[in-house]
Amino acid sequence: MQTNGPSLSRRALLKSAACGFGSLAMAGMQGAYGLTGNPLAAKDPLIPQRAKRVIFIFMAGGPSHVDTFDYKPELFAKDRKEIDFTGVRTGTFGKQSKRKLMKPMWDFKRHGECGQYVSSLFPHIAGQVDDLAFIHSMHTEGVAHGPSTLFLHTGATNLVRPSMGSWVSYGLGTENENLPAYVSICPMASKGGPRNYGNAFLPSIHQGTAVGRAGSPDEARIKNVDNAMLSAVQRKGRFDYLQSLNALQLGSIGSDDGMEATIKNYELAWRMQMEAPELTDITSETEATKQIYGIGEKATDSFGKQCLLARRMVERGVRYVSVNYSDESNNPRWDQHSNMPKHAEHARNTDKPVAGLLRDLKARGLLEDTLVWWGGEFGRTPFSQNKNGRDHNPRGFTVFLAGGGIKPGISYGATDEIGGVAVDKRVHMHDLHATILHALGLDHEKLTYRYSGRDFRLTDVAGRVVHDLFA
Repeated sequence: MQTNGPSLSRRALLKSAACGFGSLAMAGMQGAYGLTGNPLAAKDPLIPQRAKRVIFIFMAGGPSHVDTFDYKPELFAKDRKEIDFTGVRTGTFGKQSKRKLMKPMWDFKRHGECGQYVSSLFPHIAGQVDDLAFIHSMHTEGVAHGPSTLFLHTGATNLVRPSMGSWVSYGLGTENENLPAYVSICPMASKGGPRNYGNAFLPSIHQGTAVGRAGSPDEARIKNVDNAMLSAVQRKGRFDYLQSLNALQLGSIGSDDGMEATIKNYELAWRMQMEAPELTDITSETEATKQIYGIGEKATDSFGKQCLLARRMVERGVRYVSVNYSDESNNPRWDQHSNMPKHAEHARNTDKPVAGLLRDLKARGLLEDTLVWWGGEFGRTPFSQNKNGRDHNPRGFTVFLAGGGIKPGISYGATDEIGGVAVDKRVHMHDLHATILHALGLDHEKLTYRYSGRDFRLTDVAGRVVHDLFA
């Protein structure tokens, strides 16, 4: 970056800002000091692109695959039978222990033309199976919620790494420069917390913007983007003045990545003042639209609003949106170690909103180039824990994808006959990350960032694209 551009006295700067020409001064100095580029400007994909954006629906706590989408007749046939298992917990890893199998508490039926089995927990999602691709052979790293949740979002269990949304922002930018490229709706403060949507060593402009917080979906709005005490003209004048001072400072010190990122963040914050208040205001939506999300119904109102907000965001050009069904309890929502019937409550809260989101995206022509990903950090064991619960299971579980060039109405891979371990066409979390990046037109091996003397990527030194998932 050149630092020998034209100088501007403090008096002249203050005069220009005071006269309402701060923006002109800022523009001039942007040209002089190389600040013309927007790091969030849309970028061309590296390979043919199927999806332009992603909605990730995070089911925190680990929903039980054998009670939801992975039908295992053997679990019904061998209910309460005691068999040997190799432990998945740190203290029992590699050790054999006898555990009693436990059948699902809900019936399974085939649905759609594809004949996908779905339990009675999800009658609304069952109606959408012909648009879904189920991956039944997922496996991941970490056995506790914190490490596995971090791995799901960042590709690392304990190291500070950029989140997937940050990598997507870095690789593709945003389709709307007035909004963040990456938004996380109602994220948790625990189990990885902000690291789940953090930028780590990527430029700070790529950090996810948190909207609301876990357990308080009614607060899902971008805060502090408006100031009722000042007129729009006054706010613009203050902003121009501040940015002019920032640019002058940058010109005096030369290249400074932190300073440049700060200036860009201020610019984004200003642009958001124009668009963000309307973005999070769903009152303009029709009653018919609200109904398909379950808004206004006691069980589904909260999560329905989150899912509708996600549609509004991708519709306006946000590149990556995560929708978090989570809370701040010691046991995240789907974490039923001793009370599997609690799954019914969580299914009621999320089934209709998720199905409504899929229907709405499809009706608006957005599902074609929006990839929807539903899943938790791991699954649950086929054996019982504390009589009517299930333990964590990172060795085999189910997620589903939809849209974005994904082949609809398919089931890919399999766990063993009781749902304990992924055995056929195994898909590691690194593989899933690589596949989603591929759908977005990004090569996971080439999407790198040099930091501390080495090139980093989301998939570390692993990952493969599951090409069979694409139409």
